[in-house]
Amino acid sequence: MSLAHWNKLTTAEAAEEILPCCGSRRWAHALARSRPFPDVGALLAAADDVWRGLDPSDWNEAFSSHPRIGEKKALDSATARSAQWSSEEQSGVAKSECIQDHLKDANRRYEERFGKIYIVCATGKSAEEMLAILNKRLDNDEAAELYEAAEQQRQITQLRLRKWLGL
Repeated sequence: MSLAHWNKLTTAEAAEEILPCCGSRRWAHALARSRPFPDVGALLAAADDVWRGLDPSDWNEAFSSHPRIGEKKALDSATARSAQWSSEEQSGVAKSECIQDHLKDANRRYEERFGKIYIVCATGKSAEEMLAILNKRLDNDEAAELYEAAEQQRQITQLRLRKWLGL
């Protein structure tokens, strides 16, 4: 997708096209309504501004578009492109059954504690690193964890926007 082409789509088409980069429909529609963007930098900055202005319910919608760390299948709300990107981003998750078991257990504890899936910008991280981060974040209070998860989603969105534009 080129930015020039995306700028020319209808708002509805543009929102659907960019949705896999984040997973929040409100984010996608707000960004689509903010067009045209003169350059990639303006798009990336606007993506952050829109993200930071959303409600926690919108953040949770984006979080739920990801599979659990260590799992391949995203929830039904994920687009095909988002699911593919998640698989690529989690390529650092080891095939070790032991690590998979630890991740599964830690994911369960996280979901019980915070009521949502654990989200981390997985690109370039090993399974051991992601597990260590998850275990550390279990010590956060709910407010701190919500903002940490939102920051991780923001980082994922920035990476995905660049992939989406072929950069």
